[in-house]
Amino acid sequence: MNTVRLFVFQLFHLQTLSLYLYNTANQRPNIVMIMCDAFDGRLSFNSGTKVVQLPFIAYVRQMGAVFLNSYTNSPICCPSRAAMWSGRWVHLTQAWNNYKCLPPNATTWMDHLQKNGYHTHSMGKLDYTSGGHSVSNRVEAWTREVPFLLRQEGRPMTELVGDASTVRVMTKDWKTTDSATQWIRKNATALPQPFALYLGLNLPHPYRTESLGPTAGGSTFRTSPFWLRKVSLEHISVPRWLPFSEMHPVDYYSTVTKNCSGNFTEQEIRHIRAFYYAMCAETDAMLGEVIGTLRETGLLNSTVVVFTSDHGDLAMEHRQFYKMSMFEGSSHVPLLMMGPRIKTGVEIRSPVSLVDLYPSFIDFAGVRIPDGLSGHSLVPLVSRAGQSASEPHPGWVLSEYHGCNANASTYMLRIGQWKYITYSDGVSVPPQLFDLSKDATELKDLASHYPGVCQHLDKLLRSVVDYPRVSQAVQRYNKQQFLVWKQSLGNNYTQVIGSLRWHMDWQKNAQYNEKVIEDWLTGLD
Repeated sequence: MNTVRLFVFQLFHLQTLSLYLYNTANQRPNIVMIMCDAFDGRLSFNSGTKVVQLPFIAYVRQMGAVFLNSYTNSPICCPSRAAMWSGRWVHLTQAWNNYKCLPPNATTWMDHLQKNGYHTHSMGKLDYTSGGHSVSNRVEAWTREVPFLLRQEGRPMTELVGDASTVRVMTKDWKTTDSATQWIRKNATALPQPFALYLGLNLPHPYRTESLGPTAGGSTFRTSPFWLRKVSLEHISVPRWLPFSEMHPVDYYSTVTKNCSGNFTEQEIRHIRAFYYAMCAETDAMLGEVIGTLRETGLLNSTVVVFTSDHGDLAMEHRQFYKMSMFEGSSHVPLLMMGPRIKTGVEIRSPVSLVDLYPSFIDFAGVRIPDGLSGHSLVPLVSRAGQSASEPHPGWVLSEYHGCNANASTYMLRIGQWKYITYSDGVSVPPQLFDLSKDATELKDLASHYPGVCQHLDKLLRSVVDYPRVSQAVQRYNKQQFLVWKQSLGNNYTQVIGSLRWHMDWQKNAQYNEKVIEDWLTGLD
């Protein structure tokens, strides 16, 4: 009798366990996305992991999937985030610069999840709607094709703060991370439905250089001895630079306007790179806080965790810092994900980009992916179940840039071994072609050696976007917006434009600079 009871109990237990596993495997997962700012994606795999300790990125890589060729759709904050939130190419949303992005009522992937039964919550840096950033930033974007060269940024510099026990350098991000973990403990655990949580961080974006005034950009790489100990100084490379005479004209413009055309010692370059890597280590620790809280609350196994960035940072590669470039340090972003039904320890080489996240989140939620999105779901690439894609990823990515620190609209197509970059109308500025399988540092422009490859890639690019027409639209927008701004200032125009963050170079020949702007405005339709 006891044997029969034991058998029945065991059978009931197995049936209950099977039902639990079935429901767990088929329930809609929670989604937690951590998006930082200016994180070089190459640090999330291969040799990048040697230069700095990133234990929680390594954990996600081990427990989930890492995309080895993930890119921003625009290497600057607001347009990149606009593409991610809307799931649409930059030229479709007309997110031309940090000031011109999405309208406040734009539909995002979070809106879509909320309409389909998810509880949604966002905190930290969002930065995807129009109207933000400084006047200097927007004026520099509008006037980028005016034929003058003015330094627009502060010279990159380092600042060491605190001591070996100073963990919280970026206090604003830590407070936001604390709020996120508190929300998970107090709110997420009590929800009757799945949730989607977005956490936006500022790190490892360089800090505003306070000595340059309230409108200054971010050119200070700040960290503490605690985080510097996470950096392997012997693995820090000093990038090789092309001489000015061999630089592409747009790259030369970027170098000058980013205030990087002066002399730098090898020690300066090493310090900037070391401090940047230390800032990445601090970012990684915030990711760890979120993962640890999900584990403590029992939510980790039912949650898809995604870590990415809006763009990277050149950290003195190509004689530049910051972003605004299609070079790998600027355009290559981290993208890692782990969670239920996601393969473990998998590396995906297919090029993907941030517009792919919108359809991916919708796909994870088991909801029909809406029409009109530019991206493709990444779920089939990471699914344990071998889910087939209704519309396979095309195997190429598009990135475009229309903002400051580059004096022409820029378009990048990444496919296979090739990175093809073209500018403006495709004729007035020479294109670039890099074979990343042989030239990871992107110092050998092969455009003149492989005209057939350029022609083929340009045809593919034009099938996606009529980029000469888009460039014209941006040029027209820039002139119109500048003229409206100029007229709004009335008699104060000369004083205001001369006191923006390019003021040191502007004042050397203010009359000439005003004249070339007037010439540029001529012919405005």
